[in-house]
Amino acid sequence: MLQAMGRMEQGDWSMLRTTLVFLSPKALYTAPDSCYGRCEEPYNKEDECHCSPECERDHNCCGDYYRHCQPGGEWAEEAAHPREGFSRSQDSITDQDLLRISEQLYGADHNKAQPSDIAINPQHRASPEETGDQEDRSPQPLYRYVNEKLFSKPTYSSFIKLLDNYRRATGKEEEVTQEELREQENFLREVMKTELMKKLFTFLHSKNRYGSEQEFLADLQEMWFGLYSRGDGEQDSSGFEHIFSGEVKKGKVSGFHNWIRFYLLEKQGMVNYFSHNFDGPWDTYPDVLGLQFSWDGFYKEVGSAFIGCSPEFELGLYTLCFIARPGRECHLSLGGHSLSIQTYPWTKSTYGNGRRYIATAYVVSP
Repeated sequence: MLQAMGRMEQGDWSMLRTTLVFLSPKALYTAPDSCYGRCEEPYNKEDECHCSPECERDHNCCGDYYRHCQPGGEWAEEAAHPREGFSRSQDSITDQDLLRISEQLYGADHNKAQPSDIAINPQHRASPEETGDQEDRSPQPLYRYVNEKLFSKPTYSSFIKLLDNYRRATGKEEEVTQEELREQENFLREVMKTELMKKLFTFLHSKNRYGSEQEFLADLQEMWFGLYSRGDGEQDSSGFEHIFSGEVKKGKVSGFHNWIRFYLLEKQGMVNYFSHNFDGPWDTYPDVLGLQFSWDGFYKEVGSAFIGCSPEFELGLYTLCFIARPGRECHLSLGGHSLSIQTYPWTKSTYGNGRRYIATAYVVSP
């Protein structure tokens, strides 16, 4: 299937983008206020309501707990027709599932930077009181050295071509050309060739989220690149633009959580690194940094980012958490260290049969 994807023509991709219209009317992603897809999910204090058997005792079940999770209700119907939904308990994505699959994805990031590929200079560590004062306490750039041979790898080169496709100011309509659509499609083709994204699909397929790689690929296209409005009705934003390229809204930097984008703009003199407030425990890449910076005069108070990971690693982890824990913290494990990712769905518009676009995703730094 993946080899066939690599040979797709433009017309085939157009067909892929419309595939979602014909999928099951069931919602794909779990919702924080529903037990749909969450039966027997372990207790998490961050959840709005709960779906484990203990919720009856604690009087904190979601309103649809009995309909989805009790025998005789919709749960039994789903068990008889598993491809139509994923309310069965074995289809829920548990906290332990997330820890296991995130370690697998971490181990499969074969395109990540090696320690000799990147040298950073974090300099000043900002206190909580300092992160918002917009004072540059680090006179040197963040990146001392990056081995730009990394950028010749297919997933990197196709990713970088996407970064200049956007108007950073919200409220200004995006105009997507045919060339830009081809660049989106090429990027997704390349990431889907990687072991990391194959593992992610296999996991989501086992949890009944997708019936085929074609369905998964079509959904990636929509959830990441589908346009919606952060302004007054203009199609001015997408999950990819916000998270990876960055936006400016009301005079401040919004999104912008990607190390490659940061490095390239810092090299051009358009980004000025101020300080960091968090440095992750990893002694190899990918690492995590919480940082303060200005982008062409616009300030980012706290902008967490993976450092040294491949584009498919970020895309894969954010996609996993968006599907498994939208609107909630998603607790993962990378190299034996705990990490949390926060995602939010865009709630003002949908695609397909009620599916949500990605509004944002980022690493939660202490």
